[in-house]
Amino acid sequence: MDTLGSPTPVAAERDNSRLIIIAAVVVVIGLALGAAFFLREPPKTVVPPSPYIAQLKLSDSKMSAAENFIGATVSYIDGTITNTGNKTVTRVFVQVNFMDSMGQLAQREELPLRVIRTNGAYNEPVDLNTAPLAPSQSAPFRLTFDSISAQWNHQYPDIKILDVTVK
Repeated sequence: MDTLGSPTPVAAERDNSRLIIIAAVVVVIGLALGAAFFLREPPKTVVPPSPYIAQLKLSDSKMSAAENFIGATVSYIDGTITNTGNKTVTRVFVQVNFMDSMGQLAQREELPLRVIRTNGAYNEPVDLNTAPLAPSQSAPFRLTFDSISAQWNHQYPDIKILDVTVK
């Protein structure tokens, strides 16, 4: 018997919002971990530099600059590469470090070394795979830079041979 003054018991509804939020957080964390696992890059294998690098000598290096047809300055390092070993060199990759006035690195360039071949009336830099460097042979080379950092101290840059391919 119901009386006017006493409320009827109402079935308490269960609050599912916390359960839904917890489930959503678990799903998002699971997706993030799965993506991190499947999208990771495989570890890079470190290839040691070729021992033949010691057989190559760079000498007579000099820098120059010229203005190209659109008015920009192009810089060059010309020199001589000598193969003192007993194999034919088909590729040389160098690193050139330009320093600033504080002795800090202003710019680093990694590029293939190109040898100079006379092509009619002018000299043309070509890849070593086109004009290989035989044992006990020397050849003039050229490194070309479209732009050099404004922080460069205008001192001669450090050139280091990074890799060499021989046959």
